[in-house]
Amino acid sequence: MKNIRCVVFDWGDTVMRDFPDLPGPMCSWTHVEYVPGAKDVLAFLHASRRKMVIATNAGASDTNHMIKALKRVGADQYFHHFFSSKDLRYEKPEPRFFRSISNTMMLKPEECVMIGNSYEKDIVGAKNSGMFTIFFNENDLPGDFPMADYIITDLLELFSIFQKK
Repeated sequence: MKNIRCVVFDWGDTVMRDFPDLPGPMCSWTHVEYVPGAKDVLAFLHASRRKMVIATNAGASDTNHMIKALKRVGADQYFHHFFSSKDLRYEKPEPRFFRSISNTMMLKPEECVMIGNSYEKDIVGAKNSGMFTIFFNENDLPGDFPMADYIITDLLELFSIFQKK
């Protein structure tokens, strides 16, 4: 992973737990929390001096809502850039969503890795844009995921992936 200069995280159920029964933007929910392992992984990757990005399709939230929610758990400090489909004007899995991010970061897509929990939205779109991909399959869904470069069931597995030469 030494050629990866930018780490792009999906937001809901990748960094912060999504509670679909709670209405409105996550920043106004009565309860918010990290996905297990996310805080440690974010601190580790932030210290690696890679550009850290978070990107979402969250329907009820725009970029400012996302930042407010991230601040509630202290996760905002780990990210250099924040993107939402509302601001990018493209939605996952559209490859232009992911290319817009790499272009804004002034990087080639192949210098970026997308980490997300939705194979169809996060992984397929990112791979079709040219990014490296890590599918966070927390629920260990069965199936074939050919566009995922790595498949993990626990975010802590990212430690060993990013330590590989």
